[in-house]
Amino acid sequence: MSYIERSLGAGERVVARAHFHWLYQLGAVLALVILGWVLIGIYIFIAMTVKYHTTEIGVTTHRFILKTGLLTLNTQEIALQNIEGVKVHQSVWGRIFGYGNLRIEGTGVDAVDVPKMIDDPIGFRRAIESAKEGKAKP
Repeated sequence: MSYIERSLGAGERVVARAHFHWLYQLGAVLALVILGWVLIGIYIFIAMTVKYHTTEIGVTTHRFILKTGLLTLNTQEIALQNIEGVKVHQSVWGRIFGYGNLRIEGTGVDAVDVPKMIDDPIGFRRAIESAKEGKAKP
């Protein structure tokens, strides 16, 4: 069971999850194949793969959650009513292949930068906005 599912409160449910784009894992494999003989490629591959498998990004009916870490646990959470805006950044390649990164800005808290190469960042932004609207309705 994922961290997000274990941390749900009463009446709270997961609305959307974000995942790394497939090109992220391809980059890890290419680092292993191309640089593996120098040992730095093995390090890059392991670091990227661990990040890929231990990062959880989700929106529930009450909050946005970003969880990272393998041996340690780091979470950043913002209540939906405290989210002021969501900024999407996509490079030219990101626009072509459909990946990008997000910056979620909240009231009274620093912004949360979601890791790079998230698949369909515009769709995830839309899910955050839809969850906020659902939360605002009585």
